[in-house]
Amino acid sequence: MIPRLETERLVLRALTQADFEPLADFFASDAARFVGGPMDRVTAWRHVAASAGSWVLRGFGEFAVEEKASGKFAGLIGPWFPEGWPEQEIGWIVLPEFQGQGYGREAAERAIRFAYEELGWETAISCIAADNVASMKLAETLGAVHEGETEFKPYGTMPVFRHLPPAKFARHVAGRMH
Repeated sequence: MIPRLETERLVLRALTQADFEPLADFFASDAARFVGGPMDRVTAWRHVAASAGSWVLRGFGEFAVEEKASGKFAGLIGPWFPEGWPEQEIGWIVLPEFQGQGYGREAAERAIRFAYEELGWETAISCIAADNVASMKLAETLGAVHEGETEFKPYGTMPVFRHLPPAKFARHVAGRMH
């Protein structure tokens, strides 16, 4: 049911039990402060289970991101629409050891294409913690525009970035590649 997508350097796939350990370590660290952490293992398990369960309940969800060269788990990226969100989102978590290599952009571009081409979405947002400068830069690299602020339960009010609609997104990505 969960598709396997590929990019030049990454595989986007279903979460596995083995992915929980690196995610539990991430969620326990200060690096998770932008996504509700730090949190204990039980809370991290619930977050990971919600990501996996989204595929059953909504028919889509975040993908586990795997680096092809090493086979290592690198993060969670993809379409997301948990209860309390105002609309469908493209979310991303890139583990610290994989940041700064363009993996977030590469995986997010593929996830956005999936949402538009396979799920039929016409738009998407990304909600980003106000002090998460790197994530805001990624959103802007993807062509998203800061649209204002909205309440995201249970996180409070956060900046919202609106992604380009499908045709404009395709042109943006094609233009960046040339």
